[in-house]
Amino acid sequence: MSEQSKNEWLEWLKAIAIAITLAFILRTFFFATSIVEGASMDPTLENGERVMFNKIIYYIDEPERGDIVIIERPVKSYVKRIIGQPGDTVEIRNHTLYINGEEQKQNYLNDSAINGTRDYGPVQVPDGKYFVMGDNRAISKDSRNGLGFIDEEEIIGRTELVIYPFNEWGLTK
Repeated sequence: MSEQSKNEWLEWLKAIAIAITLAFILRTFFFATSIVEGASMDPTLENGERVMFNKIIYYIDEPERGDIVIIERPVKSYVKRIIGQPGDTVEIRNHTLYINGEEQKQNYLNDSAINGTRDYGPVQVPDGKYFVMGDNRAISKDSRNGLGFIDEEEIIGRTELVIYPFNEWGLTK
């Protein structure tokens, strides 16, 4: 093997090693993927869709109302929308969501999701906790029924985009 061939092979090996290392760092510290299981986020996210989520965003910013987040629990992870932040009072009355007494517009919901939202509260979100709900309110396991308030440490990322199926590819919100 000539010296030039050896150098070319070494350059290829270095490039591959750098690419693998970079992919590992990005996957571990910055971005990851998750599969949506179930219909609790319909119509925004559908069962079987693969979403990419930003793992670093909440090291530099706080979760905000409306963010679609990944919640990590010991047995399973959940994809939900933040509805209430620490200190907020959350109430649902006559299919209408109120935060701190103000009616909230929820343009991401369809009519069946709005009509499936039963009365709840009022409850105050404790410090360091968040109130989350799925967009398919009638069937969602969320802060109202099973998940309770979410610790900030349990929120491991914000969904950024749907990456599969390809015909659904695009930003989430």
